[in-house]
Amino acid sequence: MSLRIIASTAVFAIALSACTTTSAPATPIEARWVGQSAGKYFAAYGPPISDTPVGATTLYNWRGGYNRIKLANGRTANVSCAAQLTVDADYTIRDIRITADRQGATGPSYCEELLMAE
Repeated sequence: MSLRIIASTAVFAIALSACTTTSAPATPIEARWVGQSAGKYFAAYGPPISDTPVGATTLYNWRGGYNRIKLANGRTANVSCAAQLTVDADYTIRDIRITADRQGATGPSYCEELLMAE
């Protein structure tokens, strides 16, 4: 093999090894909360209703945001949101999954309206 082919292959291999694959958050809620402190989340929306240790993480079940809202069609509805948060030992949210949701005042997800507000 020529030295040029070997050098090109080495450069390509080094460049390729520098690439990493990251998955994009599946939802706006994940984009907002994954990587944030669970303390910040619970301070803003209330404490979890239960927690379960799962290996090096803790799974928190949370329910909150109880409210009566006016829907786009003029009707009113009682709404709330429920989620499971996977939190690591540093109390950082690693995953958030919505487990119960209702139609929101301005869109299909009350949880999104609630948890995306600053």
